[in-house]
Amino acid sequence: MIRYFFHIVYNGANYRGWQRQSKVITIQEVFEDRLKQVFKYDIPCLGCGRTDAGVHAAQYFFHIDLKSEIKSDLIFILNKALPKDISVLDIIKMEGEPHAQFDATERTYDYFIHTAKNPFLADLSSYYLLEEIDLNEIKKALLIIPNYTDFRAFCKTPDRHSSTICNVKSVKLFYNQQNNRLRFRFTSSKFLKSMIRIIVFKLLEIGKGELSVYEFENQLKSKETPRYNNLAYPQGLYLSKITYPFIDIEPKEEIFDILQNRTDNFWQEI
Repeated sequence: MIRYFFHIVYNGANYRGWQRQSKVITIQEVFEDRLKQVFKYDIPCLGCGRTDAGVHAAQYFFHIDLKSEIKSDLIFILNKALPKDISVLDIIKMEGEPHAQFDATERTYDYFIHTAKNPFLADLSSYYLLEEIDLNEIKKALLIIPNYTDFRAFCKTPDRHSSTICNVKSVKLFYNQQNNRLRFRFTSSKFLKSMIRIIVFKLLEIGKGELSVYEFENQLKSKETPRYNNLAYPQGLYLSKITYPFIDIEPKEEIFDILQNRTDNFWQEI
C-alpha cells in the first residue's frame, strides 16, 4: 500500500463537519464516495481532526492508502467531481506511514467577525452587533490563555478526550481600519471540542463588559466544565494551518481575500 496526504480546502456551510455521520452529509463522506467512484474500492480517509458543523478549512489534510501509484491528473479528476465548495490543492506521496492526525505538531484557527450586516459575508464570517467593545480588555484575557495548559473548563465534551491538556503557543487579535471587523487567531498543539468557539464567546462577553478578565481566568483555573457553555457562531471559524515535521505549507492567502477586501495590511494587530 502507498500512503498519500491530501491538502484540501472547503467551505463548511453545507456540511456537518469533517467526520462521517449517519443521516447528514460531511466532508469525509464526500471524499470517500468520490474516491470510490474513481478507484472502484472503499478508501478510508483519515483526517487531521474534526471540524464542527458549518466550520470552514483554509487548510486541511487527510491521508489514504492506495494499492497503486496515483496518476498525475487525479487532482483535476477529483476537483471536477467534487462539489463547488470543496477543493483539492495538493496530493503528496509519503514515505512510511505518517498519520494526518497524530503526527500534526501544530494547528492554527482563525475566527472572523463583522459588526455591520453584510450578505456577502453571511456564511464566511460571524455577525455580531458590537456597538461598544473594549478591545484592550479582550487583549488582557488573550494574554492569560498561554499561561495555562488544562482547558477542561472550555471544552464541550471533556470526558470524550483522553487528555484536556493543550499547549497554546500563540493568541492574537486583529481589527481593520474601519473598526467593524475583528479577527482572532489561535495556535496550539491541539484543540478540544468547541474550545475556540467557547473562548471567543467569552472574549466577546469581556469586551462588552458582561464578564471580567478575573472571572474568565477563574473559570479557566477551575478546570470545571459548566453544565452549559455558550458557543460563538460556527461560520466565523476557520482551520487555517496544520504543521507536520515533514509538511509545512503556508495556506493560500487568496482564500481570505473576500474577508479582507483584497487589500494588503487590512488587519492590524492589537
